[in-house]
Amino acid sequence: MDPAAHINIIARKLQLHDWQVENTLRLLDDGATIPFISRYRKEITGSLNEVQLAEIRDEYERLRELDKRREAVIKSIEEQEKMTPELLSRINAALTITVLEDIYLPFRPKRKTRASMAREKGLEPLALWLLEQKQGDPETEACRYTGDEVATAEAALAGARDIIAELVSENELVRASLRRLYDRDAVITSKAVKGKEEEGSKFSDYFEWSEPLRRCPSHRLLAMRRGEEEGYLRLTIMPSEADAVESIEKQFIKSNNAAARQVRTAVGDSWSRLLAPSMETEFRKTSKEKADEEAIRVFADNLRQLLLSAPLGEKSVLALDPGFRTGCKVVCLDRQGALLHHDVIFPHPPQNETARSVSKLLSLIDRFNIEAIAIGNGTASRETEEFVRQYLPPEPAIKIYVVSEAGASIYSASKTARDEFPDEDVTVRGAVSIGRRLMDPLAELVKIDPKSIGVGQYQHDVDQTRLQTSLDEVVMSCVNAVGVEVNTASPHLLTYVSGLGPKLAQNIVDHRTEKGPFRSRTGLMKVKRMGDKAYEQAAGFLRIRNAANPLDASAVHPESYHIVERMAKDAGCTVAELISDDSRRKAINIERYVTPEAGIPTLKDIILELARPGRDPRSSIQEFSFADIHTLEDVKEGMEVPGIVTNITKFGAFVDIGVKQDGLVHVSQMADRYVDDPSKVVKLHQQLIVRVLSVDLARKRIQLTLKKLGKKE
Repeated sequence: MDPAAHINIIARKLQLHDWQVENTLRLLDDGATIPFISRYRKEITGSLNEVQLAEIRDEYERLRELDKRREAVIKSIEEQEKMTPELLSRINAALTITVLEDIYLPFRPKRKTRASMAREKGLEPLALWLLEQKQGDPETEACRYTGDEVATAEAALAGARDIIAELVSENELVRASLRRLYDRDAVITSKAVKGKEEEGSKFSDYFEWSEPLRRCPSHRLLAMRRGEEEGYLRLTIMPSEADAVESIEKQFIKSNNAAARQVRTAVGDSWSRLLAPSMETEFRKTSKEKADEEAIRVFADNLRQLLLSAPLGEKSVLALDPGFRTGCKVVCLDRQGALLHHDVIFPHPPQNETARSVSKLLSLIDRFNIEAIAIGNGTASRETEEFVRQYLPPEPAIKIYVVSEAGASIYSASKTARDEFPDEDVTVRGAVSIGRRLMDPLAELVKIDPKSIGVGQYQHDVDQTRLQTSLDEVVMSCVNAVGVEVNTASPHLLTYVSGLGPKLAQNIVDHRTEKGPFRSRTGLMKVKRMGDKAYEQAAGFLRIRNAANPLDASAVHPESYHIVERMAKDAGCTVAELISDDSRRKAINIERYVTPEAGIPTLKDIILELARPGRDPRSSIQEFSFADIHTLEDVKEGMEVPGIVTNITKFGAFVDIGVKQDGLVHVSQMADRYVDDPSKVVKLHQQLIVRVLSVDLARKRIQLTLKKLGKKE
């Protein structure tokens, strides 16, 4: 297809201008990343955001794949010498794979079928005669086709019906009509596999379940599919059979005679033997893809919130990885997250070394000038938090935070952790990860496979390639939104900076190790394999604190430095003075500085950045304390308790209230109004006051509500 046609199709579908799509595709083809285009090429794209840019890219890739398939279809039909101008026109007009495959279906090379065997016996003319549904006796007509290969008239009619059934199943209009019926009326039904009820009791909600497919939420469809894959459920997706057959008959039954009755029989066979299985397979696939898309979106949204969690910042931290029998691993980190010391204390049973543990902690706090304490939220977390709060003297300067351990064990056994701490065991690495997560969640969590962080919804059931691509894009988006301090960032964090990747990231670290810290952004050009293109894409997202040029610590791109310098010159001051003097910045008329490359959107971004150069877009961290409850048995109906949102799904939010079992705020309990998406009401790691609706000790489930309760930010 003509590239201009691609551009027009994408623009119409996404409700954009052709020039926005064309310019975006040109930038992408030139190697620009989506974060770079979104931040530094607003004039060229009309200020499209990252989501819109990704949609353009994905639609373009879809159309390219469609074109590849179109070429293969055309080649196949031409090799069969069956191509006609009208057929070629229809193939070229197809805008989806589904339509293209429907056109190709009658020409697709296939294994021997009942219809093909009937054709080999010369029964196609009989089938076509029946389809005309003229007056006449079908059996008399069929006798003309009997012989060595067709013994009786009934055998001839059966073969003719097989040919008709296949023609019906390959008819584009029939398939389009059935798709509309499935879209509107298909029902998904789930039943227990006989004899597997007890073994598959966790799927008991779906042992007798039925609902319209179009209303089935992604989490329920994925749960039922998991039950089917594990052998406990049997699923069907089907509209009313009578409605399906009627929709086909409308297109093929023209009369009310003996021939029409033969065609009606063939239509019924086509539906039950060919179309119903084919349509069910198709809608199983499309419904799974939609469920995957929704689940991946939920996971991506949660991951974005987690990665952009409030950082403590550069503080000296004492981190505790709690435990009972094996003790609590203690690590002390400096303000840059470097490991200074590690130890173990045993404040809990069976050792109960309370006094010794208190003495050791007080000594470490004093020795390393500790400013904050991080406690992992796993086993013995509540007990360790209470021990710290009870026995350490109240010190306003030292804040205590409980930190999620999700994925810490994965990190501690990873190659990244071994490279960072080759001489330490996994317990030390895990405790370091907990402390660093408090200081900068983004910098630490990028080292872990997002699927191990525990904020997804059926993440192991969805398309893993699509999931990984989506999550990688979220990580890149977050890293570039925050910016990276080039002189302290790990290779893993630098990998996600626009334009870099693993090799250049490692080269940057090797260069600063060998030559010392970078003193300017231009110094990055001395890094091995750092070309002009990579520098253009990366420079604006890399920060160099205390550089001679204050803009090197900001999100102002080096290509725009001359604009800021001109602004400062016109204001009669230095760039540093322009940054520090609000009145001078407010006096700037940005329209004076418009150029073909830098328009109003870029100039507005520059002014905002000068007001807070290198600003961190993340919020400030808050302390939090659970209520005085420790076990599920302590939780009573009607209690109002503080909690922290740990995961968000389409059906609700999970909240940690401090009893080692998260409670669920169902979407119906989110607010005193209808809520269609929990993420519109709560955010990951948000602090809440929730009321307990019910406690199921046997199933270890807590039902919570937010109704008539205010949120505590």
